[in-house]
Order: sequence, then C-alpha cells, then structure tokens
Amino acid sequence: MTQASARHILVETEEQCNQLKTEIENGADFADVAKAHSRCPSGRDGGDLGSFGRGVMVPEFDTVVFSAPVGVVQGPVKTQFGYHLLEVTERQD
Repeated sequence: MTQASARHILVETEEQCNQLKTEIENGADFADVAKAHSRCPSGRDGGDLGSFGRGVMVPEFDTVVFSAPVGVVQGPVKTQFGYHLLEVTERQD
C-alpha cells in the first residue's frame, strides 16, 4: 500500500494561502510559517501530518499528496476546512 508523509498549512482564505506560498518560495521556512499561521493543530509541529495511506485524508488532499512531486509546495488546495498549502515530504509506492 502506498504511504506518504506530508505537511500542510491551513488558512481561511485563498488570498492568504497564496501570500504564504510566495513567502515560502522566497525562502521562508515552511515549518515556521505553519507555526505562525496554520489554523490546524498540526501547525504546532510545523504542519507535520506524519505518514498515512490513501483514503485517510479528504479526497482533495489525497489527490495532491499521492500525485505531486516530493518536496514541492502545492496549493492553494480548497477543502471543506479551508485552503491548504501542501508539501509531500516522502512517498513510498
């Protein structure tokens, strides 16, 4: 079974999500941005979600996590919870 490890940042608006993505692309540390801005409890851990298999997360999340290149920040990804920036940190097929 395919497993992935990922981290994310959850915010309320697409605008804020894009702004944070730009900060990260310009050199800000993903974990520091997650700690400062994420609405998810995982933000305390730099957005780390640990390792999980397909179907554990919401479908929009799964689609990105199991198809995006490892180490590249993706998003905004809209889910029922808000807007996410996602980074796959590891994937084992």
